[in-house]
Amino acid sequence: MQIELVLSPALYDLRQLQSGHSTVAVDVLRATSAICAAFQVGALSVVPLDSLDPLPEYRDKGYVLAAERNGCKVLSATCGNSPTEYMTMDLHGCNVAFSTTNGTVAILKAVESNPLFVGAFANLSALADAIPADRPLVILCSGWKGDPSIEDTLFAGALIKRLQQRYPDATLVNDAAMAAIDLWEIARGDLYSYCSKATHVKRLQRLNYDNDIRWALTSNTCQVVPVYDPHSHSLRLL
Repeated sequence: MQIELVLSPALYDLRQLQSGHSTVAVDVLRATSAICAAFQVGALSVVPLDSLDPLPEYRDKGYVLAAERNGCKVLSATCGNSPTEYMTMDLHGCNVAFSTTNGTVAILKAVESNPLFVGAFANLSALADAIPADRPLVILCSGWKGDPSIEDTLFAGALIKRLQQRYPDATLVNDAAMAAIDLWEIARGDLYSYCSKATHVKRLQRLNYDNDIRWALTSNTCQVVPVYDPHSHSLRLL
């Protein structure tokens, strides 16, 4: 297994592993955490959208609308991308149309991957178990509007460390992957305190989403592995 870390969707086209790879798209705060939560409470599918324009069409089809911009729920949507909100819902039998500032952009950037997973601390162990060992892996962080983020990089370090333990012959193809492991080793004892310096953590705290931050930095709250289905253009459970 070769592992490459891409710190932002803006860098994805410059990756070294250009074909034949699987990808994990991650936006810890909060899109991929919310997607895991939605599946944990019974969602059938989540359609990632990089624009708000299709939402009325999906409403007409009976989808639950979930949308966020700049940390805030879009007024026309039923919910935003708060994982703790999803965990209070019953989405059994529901399909969700989902659009966020960063996370869905990253997911859609990598739809040519086979397979394309959604990852977060919430499903860290289940995800690590599901990643195929017989192909290269790209971890794609969402960051914030093109910039890398501390929390996504930390998740990448945690995932890479687990994969190295499982597959001792795994090789890291870029410095970003190596740096993410070092960052994880520094922060792993108290992720919340370490991430308190992160710009998006501060942004979400100003919006009173501290409960989301704490939840999203907690590992293995969801035993789900969302994977992209190119035929339905939606995320479904593996």
